[in-house]
Amino acid sequence: GAMSVDSITDLSENASKLLEALQLSHPHELDPRRILGKNKMLSLNPITWQVPRIVDRCCTHIETHGLQTVGIFRVGSSKKRVQQLREEFDQGLDVFLDEHQSVHDVAALLKEFLRDMPDSLIPRELYGAFLSTATMEGPAQLDALQLLLFLLPPCHSDTLHRLLRFLGEVARHAECSWDADGQEVPGNKMTVSNLATVFGPNILQKEKPGEKDASALNFEDSAAIILVLQRLIEHHQALFTVSPEMQCDILRRLFQTDPDVIDYLLRRK
Repeated sequence: GAMSVDSITDLSENASKLLEALQLSHPHELDPRRILGKNKMLSLNPITWQVPRIVDRCCTHIETHGLQTVGIFRVGSSKKRVQQLREEFDQGLDVFLDEHQSVHDVAALLKEFLRDMPDSLIPRELYGAFLSTATMEGPAQLDALQLLLFLLPPCHSDTLHRLLRFLGEVARHAECSWDADGQEVPGNKMTVSNLATVFGPNILQKEKPGEKDASALNFEDSAAIILVLQRLIEHHQALFTVSPEMQCDILRRLFQTDPDVIDYLLRRK
């Protein structure tokens, strides 16, 4: 007979923020290899997974067709084709990327989208805080990065996680390998360091694109951006998973302040 909570809009602002934190706590959702089916567990997070269609489709296209493409993200693209794809997405068309699209065009489109976002993927007010972690080492650095990730709005958090997962997959194909028949499979040459160099300035922006001195980064900032993004790529799985201890602390607090939220979480689970 107790009132049930079926929408995050029914919750207090305080409880909503706690539930947003819990969106990072479900390890099953972080494993792209997990088979989706009838038995798929529901997320503890009531907020819909918020990744722009253009980001997800660009990542999926390159994961499907471009992981062995040498120099992905560094080789030039067709400006005309990239502009056409960009306009189709901007118009809200349901754009499907298949084997007929050039991997380099799709890679350029993804970089352009991240570069031109009205607010950068890591919000500008957190630019200095993220860069400050570059001087840290070991567990202290990862702890600080995780706490900063908790501050991201859900859309930014979800999109960053999708991108980092993708970049990790690209980096795993950087070196040459051999298939079951003993044939050499070329590597794409895009190591974590190379990817961080390419994507860092698009994700961590001090100024808006086009603003005065927007591209005038000093050497220290540039080096720090690359190092921070390297750490995010290398450790994204752990960084986007809330520890059991922290989750218990959140649930304990909710039990004291918002027991109806606990009821909601248990029914969702």
